[in-house]
Amino acid sequence: MAHRLTSASVRAMSKRLVILGGGTGGTLLANRLRRHLDADALRIDVVDRDDAHVYQPGLLFVPFGLADPAEIVRPRRKQLHRGITFHETAIETVSLPEQRVRLENGTSLDYDVLVVATGARLLPEETEGMLGDGWGESVFTFYDLAGATKLRDALAHFEGGRLVVNVVDMPIKCPVAPIEFAFLADWYFRERGIRDDVELSLATPLDGCFTKPIASKHLSYLLEEKNIRVDVEFAAGEIDGANGVLRSYDQREIAFDLLATIPLHGGAAYIDRSDGLGDSLGFIPADLATLQTTAAANVFAIGDATDLPTSKAGSVTHFEGEVLSANIERFLAGRDLAARFDGHANCFIETGFKKALLIDFNYDHEPVPGRFPTSAGPLPLLRESRINHLGKLMFQWLYWHVLLPGREMPLVGPEMPRAGKRTPAAV
Repeated sequence: MAHRLTSASVRAMSKRLVILGGGTGGTLLANRLRRHLDADALRIDVVDRDDAHVYQPGLLFVPFGLADPAEIVRPRRKQLHRGITFHETAIETVSLPEQRVRLENGTSLDYDVLVVATGARLLPEETEGMLGDGWGESVFTFYDLAGATKLRDALAHFEGGRLVVNVVDMPIKCPVAPIEFAFLADWYFRERGIRDDVELSLATPLDGCFTKPIASKHLSYLLEEKNIRVDVEFAAGEIDGANGVLRSYDQREIAFDLLATIPLHGGAAYIDRSDGLGDSLGFIPADLATLQTTAAANVFAIGDATDLPTSKAGSVTHFEGEVLSANIERFLAGRDLAARFDGHANCFIETGFKKALLIDFNYDHEPVPGRFPTSAGPLPLLRESRINHLGKLMFQWLYWHVLLPGREMPLVGPEMPRAGKRTPAAV
C-alpha cells in the first residue's frame, strides 16, 4: 500500500509503543506493526490482566451447546509474534504528562506512543438487584465465559415459562448479539420440542430492535415471524430476582422465569483513575477517522475502548487496526496522519436453523440489501441464507489464523464497499 513506511525509515528513532489490552485490537495491531517494523525501529509492549484470549463471538453459541468453552479460549501471549513483550498484570493508571503507565505489579512502562485497547467491561453492579437474589440461578449474562457456561446449564434444565432477553443500556459489545440470542433460543426450544411452552421476549432501550432503521425493519419481521415479543424503549432500572420481575425506570414490569441480561458497559477501571484519558463512561474520545485521541497526540485508541459512533464489534476493530497501524507508522516517522477510518462494520446475524443474514455499513450508510463483498456476491445482505451461517462459522478460523496474526483479509478492506448495495429510495 502506498502509505506504508519501511522499517529503515524509522529505525533511527528506536521508539517504544505500549499497547494496553491484549484482546482483538491490541493483538492484531501489535502483530501488524511487528510485521512491518523490526525491533530496532520499534519496541512493542502489550499489557493485559490475564493470559486468556476469548473469541468473543463464540460466547453466543455456548449457552446452546453449539460451542465448547475450551475451544474459544487461547493464551494471549501465544497470539503475539516474536519480538513483542507481554506483561501479565492489571493497569493501575496512565500519566499523560509523564508518558508513563503504572502497573499493578509495581512496575511502570514509559512510552513514546500509547494505544488504549482495553475494550469494554461489564458493570452488572450498576443495575439495582442484578447481582442480588437470582444471579446465577434465574438471572444470567452470556457476555462473559462464566455467565455463558452457567446459562448453558440453566437452559438445559429449562422446561417452560418466560425467557426474557434484556439490554440494560447502550452502548454494548456486538449490538446484534441479543437479537441473535433470541433467534437461537427459538431454534433451541423447537429442537427440544418445547417451543409452545416457552414465551420469548426481547426488552430493549431502543425504539426498535436495532439501531439502524432498515436493518431493524428486517429483523423485526423475523422476530414477529418467530413469535418473539419485543418491548421497546424499556430502560431497565431494577431486577427483582426473588420474584422474577424486570422493572424499568418508568415502572413498567416484565415477569420472567429466566433472564438473559446484557449489563451496562463501561471502559476499563484504570481509565477513571487516569486524568484526562477518558470520558464519564470510561471510553476514549478519539478522532473518527484517524483514531488519534483528544487526550494527547501520541495516544491512540482502538476497538471497544473508543467512544466512536459505530458498533463495538470485532469487525470494526479489524478495520480500525488496518487504519491505525498505518497511522502509527506515519506518526513515528513525523508525517501527517493519512489513513482514514469510515466507521465500517460487518456483522453476521445468526437467525437459527443454520441460517444467518449479513449486514455491512459505516458512519454514513446504514445496512441495506444487496450482495457482499462485490455485486457478484457471494454473500447476500439482509437476507437469511446458509452461506451466511457458514461464513460466521468460518470466521473463527480466520480470526485465529488471519486477523489476529495481522494478515490481510482477502477481499475485505477497511473501507466499506459500495458495489452490490441497493439503497432504498427513501434512504
